[in-house]
Amino acid sequence: MNRSITLFPLLALIGVAIALGMPEWLVGLKPAIVPLLGVVMFGMGITLTLDDFASVTRRPGIILLGMALQYGVMPLAGWLIGLSLGLPSALLVGFVLLGASPGGTASNVICYLARGDVALSITLTTVSTLAAVLLTPALTWLYVGERVPVPALDMLISIAKIILAPVALGLLINRFLGARLERAKQVFPLVSMAAILVIIAIIVALNHSSLVEVGRLVLLAVVLHNAVGLLSGYWAARALGQDRRSARTLAIEVGMQNSGLAVALAVKYFSAASALPGALFSVWHNLSGAALASWWSRRDAADEPR
Repeated sequence: MNRSITLFPLLALIGVAIALGMPEWLVGLKPAIVPLLGVVMFGMGITLTLDDFASVTRRPGIILLGMALQYGVMPLAGWLIGLSLGLPSALLVGFVLLGASPGGTASNVICYLARGDVALSITLTTVSTLAAVLLTPALTWLYVGERVPVPALDMLISIAKIILAPVALGLLINRFLGARLERAKQVFPLVSMAAILVIIAIIVALNHSSLVEVGRLVLLAVVLHNAVGLLSGYWAARALGQDRRSARTLAIEVGMQNSGLAVALAVKYFSAASALPGALFSVWHNLSGAALASWWSRRDAADEPR
C-alpha cells in the first residue's frame, strides 16, 4: 500500500492525460462520481472501530486545534486565493468547497510514511469527516452565498448520504465481522485509490476545453492552497508546544483535503468547472504529501544513532 500511495500521483497524471486526449471516453461517467465517493467512504468505515472515536476524549486539545485549522484556515485560504487571483465565480466556489472539506482519505498513510502520529491522524480524519456534514455546507454558504445560490440544506443531506451512511455501514460491518475482513481491509485502500483516480479523470474530461485557458492559474491556486495547509498545520502546532511528530500529523491532515467530496458536491450542486480545483488538488496534494513524507522520513533516519 505504501508503494501504491507513492505511485498515485503518476497514475493520476496518466489518467489526466487519457482524459485530455480522449474525453469522450469519460464524460458519460459523470453520474458515477457520487457512488464512487461512497465506495471510498465505505472503505474508510471498515478500517474504523469505536475506540477510534473514544480517542477524541483523550486528546481534546490537539483535536480542537486540528479542527480549527481544518475548518478555519482552509476555507478562508481558498476564498482569499481565489479572489486574489481573480478566478471566476465557478472556480472560486470550487476552492471554497475544497477548503471546507474534511481531511483527505490518503492522509493516514502519508502520515505513516512521514513517521507521524497515525492514531492522531485517524482520529482527526474521522472527526473532521463527521463534522463535514454540518460545516461544509455552512462554510460554503458563508463565503460564496452572496455570489451563487448555495443549497446548504440539500448539501447537508447529500453529505450525510455520501459520508455518514457508507462510513456507518463500514463501521458496523467491521464491528461484527472484523476478524473475517483482514483481506478486504488490505484490498479496499487500493479500491478507494482506483475510485479517486477515475473521479479525477472524469472531472478533467468534463473540463478539457477550459483547461487550456485557466489550467495554469488553477494549478497555481492549488499549490498555494496546499502550501497554506501544510505550513499552518505544522507551525501552529509547534507554536502551541506540540512535538515535531504531532506537528507533522497536523500539517498532513490540514494540507490534504478530501477533494473527492469537493468534486462530488461541485458536480451535483454547482458545475463541472467548480469541480476542477478538487480534481487538480487530488493530484497535487498526493505529490506534495509523498515528497514531504519522504523528506521527513529520510531526515529521521539520518538523525538516528548508528
